[in-house]
Amino acid sequence: MRLWSPHPRYLDRQALVACWREALLAQAVLAERTTGYRNHPQLLRFRDRPDPLGAVGMFLTGVADEADARGYRFDRARIDVPGRPDGSIEVTSGQLVAEWRHLMVKLAQRSPERLALLADVRTPDPHPLFVVVPGGTADWERAR
Repeated sequence: MRLWSPHPRYLDRQALVACWREALLAQAVLAERTTGYRNHPQLLRFRDRPDPLGAVGMFLTGVADEADARGYRFDRARIDVPGRPDGSIEVTSGQLVAEWRHLMVKLAQRSPERLALLADVRTPDPHPLFVVVPGGTADWERAR
């Protein structure tokens, strides 16, 4: 499960679709509709919120907004608690950089044309749900 901290506009088609699908899975876990992935570390950032379903709904809305911008059709009716992403969850600068590097490796392997479009980006913007704060990699991130 990868719920990307960088803005969805940076994701290639495969990552955008996977992010949507995996965020829907995260939503199902948080709503207790499935027993799998209950202990997935990336769920901590949503579980720690006063309204976990609202937080993941805002994440999904941000992904769906990018899909709309590209002409894709993501079914927003699948979002339990839709809402506008509001920069309400902190992501550390170190985490954002770690995910950015991971994304660059993925793009080099499967979408070099997308990678070329991002060549001038030095500091990626976060997903609209996140606000960047100083710090290292998140405790829940797997070492690479």
